[in-house]
Amino acid sequence: MKRAHGFTLLEMLAVILLIGIAAAAVSFSVTQGLASVRINAASSELAGALRATRAQAIVKGQQQNFDIDTRSNSYSNLKQQNVPLPKGLQLSVTSAKDDQPNDHTGRIRFFPDGSSTGGRITLTSGKREWHVNVSWLTGEVRVVDTTVAMQ
Repeated sequence: MKRAHGFTLLEMLAVILLIGIAAAAVSFSVTQGLASVRINAASSELAGALRATRAQAIVKGQQQNFDIDTRSNSYSNLKQQNVPLPKGLQLSVTSAKDDQPNDHTGRIRFFPDGSSTGGRITLTSGKREWHVNVSWLTGEVRVVDTTVAMQ
């Protein structure tokens, strides 16, 4: 007697299950990658805004302030517009006590010689953290992904 060629129902279910597991793993990986890109972009934009504020202090020859609002997770750009950070991103700031107008606002001041009061702005998403460091002596702005450094 000849046996029919083909797949059993059990074999078909096993293949469908494996395809589902692979699709879930890929979608999780893509989602994590997109979140990382979004946070990298936000930290780069924040660093760019800080550098622009420093440049304005040098060009205009007068002190410029950069304000960070931890309550609304936003900062003020040169045009005094409120720039919100992407959802799911937490913001904190470490700056001089004298440069904190209230309990939820941090300020970094840039001076005409390029120096600043210095500080650190931390962007957090889950277990990942980015630090935007501002040197007090030179006013240099640097972004550091601390998650990469810890691995």
